[in-house]
Amino acid sequence: MASMCRRQFLRQVGVTGVALTADSWVGRAAQVQTRTSTHARVIVDPARPVASLDRRLFGSFVEHIGRCIYGGIYEPGSKLADPDGFRKDVLAEVRQLGVPIIRYPGGNFVSGYNWLDGVGPKKDRPRVLNLASNSIESNQFGTNEFLAWCRAVGTEPLLAVNLGTGTPERAANLVEYCNVEGGTRWSDLRRQHVVEKPYSIKYWCLGNEMDGPWQLGHMPAKEYGLKARDAALQMRTVDPSIKLVACGSSEVTMPTYLEWDRQTLEECYDDVDAISLHHYFGNGLETLLCAIWCVVASGAKNSFGYPSMNGTCGTARILRQT
Repeated sequence: MASMCRRQFLRQVGVTGVALTADSWVGRAAQVQTRTSTHARVIVDPARPVASLDRRLFGSFVEHIGRCIYGGIYEPGSKLADPDGFRKDVLAEVRQLGVPIIRYPGGNFVSGYNWLDGVGPKKDRPRVLNLASNSIESNQFGTNEFLAWCRAVGTEPLLAVNLGTGTPERAANLVEYCNVEGGTRWSDLRRQHVVEKPYSIKYWCLGNEMDGPWQLGHMPAKEYGLKARDAALQMRTVDPSIKLVACGSSEVTMPTYLEWDRQTLEECYDDVDAISLHHYFGNGLETLLCAIWCVVASGAKNSFGYPSMNGTCGTARILRQT
């Protein structure tokens, strides 16, 4: 197993900016300035590949917000829906795109979400207030529906757990529900919900944008790092094979940008596999450069992404390879 020590990684996190120049893809250069003001010139030439491109970089995500799920990918009763309520036109489009990995259920939504509300008989699921968007959540679409939808479109799921208002224990319970064969409380509950075989979900996000004051359960980096470490311990006790992504900075304009990442990793570096990097782009050239930013800033071989239709570009930087 090739690995990078924590101190070495944290020094690399000190890179403060990436500028993309040149008029064409050929000869495109990236200028990187470090804290010591030492300049390095990196030439990105697509005609001279030096490493394989990790397809996970082209991931996406769906969230309980607006018409993304209800009326978007899921609309029971619609003439466009299949027997499971999935929009057939959307299924076809996502299949054609070949999206390799999709994150769920958020996004800001996850920080107030109780996954138990979204499983079991639909008639028994509670209608609750979605505090992230001040809207009503019917919970008619939940974990099992999302995982069935992923299989229908041929993508790998990336599940996020609630580390805002939620607890590490509840996160571990979800891993048990999804990944344990049977014979335990939460795996037997899944079997009661007519899902006999475990899903064996590999990738998990430890919360979402916990550095942001808009986030439910927002906390300082050190506190989050400790909570993420506890969640990692409990989740990996249930399934040692899972890969975990910690929350990094949610925007380059944050006053805690990169310092949040450093403090977080001081607490949980040895317990997670990747740290997420978010940035928000408007329409126009910035949107086009989103993919370039992901590749250059994060390293194409050691990353996976989950950009959304609203211009969010999320990239998970892998800390070590196994």
